[in-house]
Amino acid sequence: MARDLAFGISVTPYAATYPQIVEQVLVAEAGGLDLVGIQDHPYQRRFLDTFSLLADLLARTSRLRFFPDVANLPLRSPPMIAKTAASMDVMSGGRFELGLGSGTFWDAVAGMGGPRRSPREAFAALEEAMPIIRAALDGQRVARGDGVHYPVPGYPPGPPPAHRVGIWLGVYGPRGLRLAGRAADGWIPSLNYMGPDAFARASAIIDEAATKAGRDPDEIRRIYNLSGTITDGVRGDGHLTGPVEHWVTTLSTWATEIGVDTFIFWPPPDGDRDQVRLFAEEVAPAVRQAVGR
Repeated sequence: MARDLAFGISVTPYAATYPQIVEQVLVAEAGGLDLVGIQDHPYQRRFLDTFSLLADLLARTSRLRFFPDVANLPLRSPPMIAKTAASMDVMSGGRFELGLGSGTFWDAVAGMGGPRRSPREAFAALEEAMPIIRAALDGQRVARGDGVHYPVPGYPPGPPPAHRVGIWLGVYGPRGLRLAGRAADGWIPSLNYMGPDAFARASAIIDEAATKAGRDPDEIRRIYNLSGTITDGVRGDGHLTGPVEHWVTTLSTWATEIGVDTFIFWPPPDGDRDQVRLFAEEVAPAVRQAVGR
């Protein structure tokens, strides 16, 4: 597998812990991590707006890349998602990637005036959105869509991003996985919803779809959202509750055996800087050394 390893964190956008979020991100930057993700649930009254927070944190850093983990498509139209992504990338000098999801919590989405979609409709909308966003981010003269969910007659997109912004899909079902294989630049499942065995089976579906589409499966990044706690020598329940050595062994195994190349750690939402520091300074370098890339 040709993909380099990458490591990052995902911060919870609680308005009440905004100062702690900034501290966690600055620790990640100082510790040499690669990425920061932020979940996108606009209907959550305790949350800051994800894209506003992404812009703020991009302005406070110089090296970290950022992405929505993942953007809420039902409440953000494809042209505006593309416009925001391109703008963020320009302003940050090429440090923005686009995580994208088909949506969930439909009562909450409908409460904000968004659509209430069945699983089949949600997938169809995501499938329609992908080429509109890709066309806009790739600088085509006109971006358009003729689907049921996103009829876009045509508009001139811009500005052009500073680099080719990756579209990373947060999908789990077979249709979504095949879409990731055909058209996405990355795939973002979460450990809480998909364990390592299921990850491996799903990744194989992506590989097969990519090959059928004439793509190299190794071009598709595999990003794993990780929940757990780095402890002081004590193992607990779950895959990732234990000391640094346990984390290093587990992540190294997942990198070599099931093809994970990007690990996104979700530290406790109380703003614990020590968890971020341990992941950045002790876990990530040791996994790189063990895996050799």
